Amino acid sequence: MWEMISRMFGDTLWIYTAIAGSLLGAAFLAWFRNTHAALYLMSKFDLLLDSLVDKFGWDFLQDDPMAWRKRYPKVTKKIDELEARIRQLETNSHPPKELHEFEVWPELDQRLKALEKKRGK
Repeated sequence: MWEMISRMFGDTLWIYTAIAGSLLGAAFLAWFRNTHAALYLMSKFDLLLDSLVDKFGWDFLQDDPMAWRKRYPKVTKKIDELEARIRQLETNSHPPKELHEFEVWPELDQRLKALEKKRGK
């Protein structure tokens, strides 16, 4: 029994190296992600994936255009409410009119001309 326990704890170097490697990898990625090289390599990787999608038709590599709706449900709900309100306002609004199409325009035009005359223009 003691022999099995000592063997279990004696052969654990791989665990420590795996933990250390993952911590070093995470630290490197945290530093690397905002560098110019990372942005360049990510754009090249993105182009590679796009070319694979175009060449072989691998649609699973494409981003879901509606993924943001699942990720941000509150923003999605607010946008949907605003779009519905805009549609309602557009259906209930009147078409734009020129000034001469309003019934009171002749009276308003006369008042404006009288004011301009009075002001001296």
